[in-house]
Amino acid sequence: MGSSRQNAVMARLCDVVVDCERPASLARFWAATLDGYEVVAYDEDEVVRLRSIGVEDTEDDPSVLVESPESRVRFWFQRVPERKVVKNRVHLDLTSVDADGEATRLVALGARVHDDQPNEGLLVLSDPEGNEFCLLRSSPRSP
Repeated sequence: MGSSRQNAVMARLCDVVVDCERPASLARFWAATLDGYEVVAYDEDEVVRLRSIGVEDTEDDPSVLVESPESRVRFWFQRVPERKVVKNRVHLDLTSVDADGEATRLVALGARVHDDQPNEGLLVLSDPEGNEFCLLRSSPRSP
């Protein structure tokens, strides 16, 4: 990078927001998928806030947070009225030391396999709501 970028104030990735139908269940899927991530626990203040907007059960929470103490990047799952109908414009690439074993685990969690591309070294899957992501079978590649 050039020196002008080193001194510039730049944006930093903070949150990845996923529009979905069922935030609580999709948040649990991704918390179980990503190493070190968990659904943020509800404290009493949050339960009171949810009740004030008419949400009695956290399963109906319209916006659920998943985070990791080791990562700055958080994942928000927010309810939207429309269903997903086309391919994602952005997706996650995941790695594992045992891609085949991890694929089996992800399918057991609710993922679906869409396309196995062994020549490309990746497996294309989708989460329970149809959001595509890739599991890399080899070293990360350039997009």
